[in-house]
Formats: sequence, structure tokens, C-alpha cells
Amino acid sequence: MFHLDDTVRPANQHREELVPSRYALQIGELDVLVISDGVLPLPATTMATNVDPAELATWLDNNFLPHEGFDWPLNVMVVRSGERIILIDAGLGNQFAGFPRAGQFPARLEAAGIDLAKVTDVIITHMHMDHVGGLLVEGVKERLRPDVRIHVTETEVKFWDLPDFSQTVMPQPVPDVLRSTAAAFIKAYRDKLQVFKDKVEVAPGVSARLTGGHTPGHCVVDLESEGERLTFAGDAMFPVAFDNPEWHNGFEHDPVEAARVRIDLFREMAANGGFLVATHLPFPSVGRVAADGDAFRYVPVIWDF
Repeated sequence: MFHLDDTVRPANQHREELVPSRYALQIGELDVLVISDGVLPLPATTMATNVDPAELATWLDNNFLPHEGFDWPLNVMVVRSGERIILIDAGLGNQFAGFPRAGQFPARLEAAGIDLAKVTDVIITHMHMDHVGGLLVEGVKERLRPDVRIHVTETEVKFWDLPDFSQTVMPQPVPDVLRSTAAAFIKAYRDKLQVFKDKVEVAPGVSARLTGGHTPGHCVVDLESEGERLTFAGDAMFPVAFDNPEWHNGFEHDPVEAARVRIDLFREMAANGGFLVATHLPFPSVGRVAADGDAFRYVPVIWDF
């Protein structure tokens, strides 16, 4: 299980958080830590761009959510496999002033006792700003080890050469910031990138696989050890998706393909009974998926103290 590293002195080690921002669990021999990067206040309409607004309003009412907008959680994850420490996504950083309560990585990573200098690998599910922005925070690159490996799909890297936003429904100026952040990330880390086509084993029990959909090069991360499983699904799913897996999200670059990917992943996880963690599910976002007719149910785990 993850524990405080003696080489790190957390800035808030003498202050207890009233609301915890990290949650630890084990998947077989793999140590896992889910960390909250904060929340993103976004218009509720982005949750369902292909349905009657009255349907979305009903769903929001049933879930005690306001109609105008609500906070999307933003989660990242760290995995220890043997001597390798793998960061999965890196949060928002300071890429967008309109999201002032996100960008808590890397401060919360340090508060958890994880030294950036000991991170051996980073897996990027996709290159939206809330997944790579943390790596652009001043001083982060300098603290990473020189031989750090950053894994991202070849398709994702190519997509951001000339990204297509024609099927997205995003508030302004988000598309422009997504473009500039992806370009800055590639410029800063091009020599660290380990691009892969369909699937790569990053460390024993830790692999990433291309799904596409949300972005053409979107990938998910699979953990498997001693018969236990966990999938970090990135942006393949959002809270509304369990009840309505075919609803399109405004941040999906290919919403039809994204819905297909989402349903396939739901079916896969309902069948294998493994754990699910996703970027925008309520922290700590650890649960399972159950089939429920033509839809699905998210079954959160009981917190293990």
C-alpha cells in the first residue's frame, strides 16, 4: 500500500484535510492511489447534446443537480508495480483560469508522499487540457527523472497536429485552450514520448489500450494482478452515461463512436466484475458496473478505512 516517502516532506503534513483528496487500494500486488485534482464547473447541457432538453432536465432533477451547470470531478491515479511508479494523467495544471478549483496536482501528489522524481512512467489517456496540464506546471518537468517514459497512442499524437472539433459542443474558449495545451505538451515532452498503436504493457500488471471515441487516440488503462482487475476509463464515461449510455457528451470528438466504446466497456466490466475508476466520476470513483436492462448501474465500493 502507498505510504509517505521519507524523501518527501508534505507541506500540509501537520494539517488534516477536512475532505480527503486521495484514496488507496490494492489490486493484487499493485498499489493504487486515486487523487482528486479538483472539480471543473461546466454547463449541464454538455452532458447530453443529442436529446431533448426536457429529458436532461428530468435526469438532473432525479440526481438533485442544478439545471445550469454542475461540478465535474477530476481524478488522476498513481500505480506502483514493483519498482515502477506510474502516473495516469496529470490533471489541469493552470491551463484554464475558468476552472479555479482544479489543478491541485502536483501539490496533492506531494502531499501524498509521492516524489515526482521517482515517477518512472506517465500514461496519458488523451491530450485534453485536464489530462496533460499538470505536466506543464512550472517546475514539474525539471523534477521528473530524465528517463521518464510518457505513454500515449500514436493516433492521439497525430490527431492534435490538426484537431477536428466539428462534432463537439464546447463552451468558448475551451477549444482554443485545448489546442494550445496539446501543442505545448508535445513541444515540452516530445523526446519523452513512447507512442504505441493498439496496446502496450507499461509494467507488470499495467497495460494501456486504444479505444478511440472521446478523442481518436483515447486509451484506457487496465490493471490486473492475482485475479483482481481495475480499469481506469479516462473520459470514456461520465455520471449520466450509466442511465443513458447513448447520450452524447459535448467534449466527444466522435460522439457516435464514443457511445459505442462506452457501451462495450460497460458490458466488459459488468461481465468481469472488476473495479472502475474514471476521470469525471465522483471521487474516489472506485466502483463496479452492473447491467440494468438496456442501461447500467454504477455500484460504488464501501470505503475501506
